[in-house]
This record gives sequence, structure tokens and C-alpha cells, in this order.
Amino acid sequence: MATKRITFRLYPSKSQASKMHYWRRLHKDLYNACVEHRKTSYKKFGKSVDYFDQQNRLPEFKECWGEYKELGSHALQDTVKRVDFAFKRFFKLKSGYPKFKSSRHYKGWTYPCGAGWKACTNGKNGYLKISNLGNIKMRGQARDWGKPKTCTICFSQGKWYASITVDCVPTRPQTSIGAVGLDFGIYHAIADSNGEVVENPRFVKVAQTKINQIAKTSRRKRPSNFKKKVKASRRWKKANKAVAKIQSKVARQRQDWQHKVSTQIVSCNSLVATEKLNLKGMTRKSKGKRKRQKSGLNRSLLDVGIGNLKDLIKYKVTEAGGFYIEVPTIKVKPSQTCPNCGHQKKKTLAQRTHHCEKCDYKCDRDVAAAMVMLSYARGMERASTGLDESTPTWCGSFKQVAQRKSQKHVAQS
Repeated sequence: MATKRITFRLYPSKSQASKMHYWRRLHKDLYNACVEHRKTSYKKFGKSVDYFDQQNRLPEFKECWGEYKELGSHALQDTVKRVDFAFKRFFKLKSGYPKFKSSRHYKGWTYPCGAGWKACTNGKNGYLKISNLGNIKMRGQARDWGKPKTCTICFSQGKWYASITVDCVPTRPQTSIGAVGLDFGIYHAIADSNGEVVENPRFVKVAQTKINQIAKTSRRKRPSNFKKKVKASRRWKKANKAVAKIQSKVARQRQDWQHKVSTQIVSCNSLVATEKLNLKGMTRKSKGKRKRQKSGLNRSLLDVGIGNLKDLIKYKVTEAGGFYIEVPTIKVKPSQTCPNCGHQKKKTLAQRTHHCEKCDYKCDRDVAAAMVMLSYARGMERASTGLDESTPTWCGSFKQVAQRKSQKHVAQS
């Protein structure tokens, strides 16, 4: 069994949409009230408030504010839980202190169990039944469908969505016995060990011209200023909505491209070897000189979406019965190692061609790194199974590793 999330587009009527906006504001007010309660209790009385303290006060809260009764107890508890998660994240990761949410920044609410809603569908279209609201038409299609567990209602870019998690059995077909190494970058989005290259689509760069044109016109309009109590003009809001629409389209294009590329890779290979990357450190802001160059590099890295692309490949190849291996980059140094003889030599980012000075081997720099990663993964496989160099290996030999491990456990017990 696996847990998957499927997003459906909702089509509520005018009366349903106005009521959903009203409910969203009520959840926002409850979130802000919980934040204020924790903040005041600690600063004025020196008492820490946890999730259970606020949850136990919900019945009294609903008796005082009757409009919250139709929202459902479990949905209100989940809103209180959001506040608890925000404070736990603040104390654990030392991130920003939880702030009050405005209506436009609070997207929706969640039903953490099956109470209060019902998905009347078999995975393709259908309608969503919400208590005290009625039936709402929804459109979407799931690859695998099972038992619905949770439902999140959110409002984004003027549209309503329902994100439903289901417990299902994956039905992805088995992959072939191929093996491939992948190298990610911004010059080439993906370079594999077979010599094939997937070019970077550069969705942000293509859309940046339209965004710059709209931004140029919006600079002549009146923006909002909270300190001076100045409201934004309607044309300024309209320009911001146009920019947000383009950015959401870029995100959809990137997600569609990532799914297509990852499916193509998984359908041909049962062993995928990639490099272990510290993406958070790679996209960190520059604190010294050349801030503009570093910001441009970060924008290019985030445009490819390497982290999400690796996650898609990982879960798809695992569902298909294959294996996903991340090669330690600091230890192996794939971009500096020759795939033919193993000689290492540092290269600058300007050197896009690998040319070994020992064995005179030439190929693309990214392709050479992908070949090194695949050789390292296969070496790990041979060392684990005890096979000779002449023995052909493929991903199925990992089954022998599992069998040997189980035999060791049986012998020790």
C-alpha cells in the first residue's frame, strides 16, 4: 500500500463559492486567534500553551461563536494543529516566528479524516460532498485510486481545488533491465551515461519578457503602503494578477515536463544512479561579491527543479520494482574523474568537454560524470554480491543482496 495525493479542480456555484470564501476567512481568524493566544500566554503570564490546551477549548469557543459550528470539529482541530506545527518548526529549526495570516495568504482548510466530506468518484471526475455545503462538481483523473483518507480545500489564482490523499496499490508496469547514470545541471538539464542529453527548457527565461513588460506598466500605478495607510489601485492589483497567472503557468509547464522526462527514464531502466546534491547549499544567497551572478545561477537551478525531478524518478522507479542509488559526490568526484581510466583532474565550469590527459578519452563533461556514477553504482553491486568482473550485472542482482542479508540474519539468530 502507498499513500498518494490527487488534486481535483472544483466547480462550485456562486452561493457555494461565497460560502467557501466565508469559511476560509473563519479558519484564518481561528488560526490568528491561536497564534495570539500562545503569544499572550507566554509573554504576559509565562505559560506555554500546547496543542491539547487549545483543542480542549474548541467546544467553548464554538458556543461563544456559533458560526463555527457548521465548519466541523475535525477541520477546526486541523487548523489548530497548523499553529502547533508552525511553532514546532520555529523552535526546532529556528525559522521565522509564526505570523498572523491575511485572507489572501490563507489558502484553505483540511479535513484530517473521513468526517465532514465524501469523494463520490472512482478516480476520474465526479463530485465532492461536503457537509453543510452540498455537492460540488470536480474534474481530474488519478493514476491509482483507493480509499480516501484526507481532503484539503484550497483557493489559488481564482480557482478552487480539492487535494485528496488515498491509500492505494501502485499499478506502474515493470521496467526493462537497463541501467543508467544521470547528471543534472543547468547547461544540460539531464545528461545520461548513454550519451543522450535532455536540454534545459528554461521556462522562466521564456516567460520573463512578458513579466518585465507587465512590471514596467505596474510601476506607474499606485501600490499599497501599510504604514501610510494607502490602498493599492485596481490597475496595480490587475497587473499583479497577470504576473501571478504567468508564474503559475510556468510552474505547471515545469511539472508537466518533469513528469514526462522521469517517466521516460524509468520506463527504460531498472537501475538509476544519480549524484547526491546539497541543493539548499547550492541555492543559498551570496553574502559576498557577485550577488547578481549568484542570484542568476540560483534562478537557473530552481527553474530546472532538480530536487523535485529526483524525487519523481525515485518514487517511480521504486514503484516499478527498480532501484535508485545516490552516489556520494564528495567521495567519488564524478565531474573530475575519467570514466575510462579513473584519472582525476580538476575542471573549471567553462570546460564543457572531458579530455583525459592519460588515456586521451574525449566526451561531453556531463556524460562523463554520468558514466562515472553508473560505474560506481555497479561496483557497489559487484562488491555486495561477490561477482567477478566478467559477470554481467543488472538491477536484478540486488535480489541476491537481499537474500544474503536475510541468510546472515538467520545464521546469527
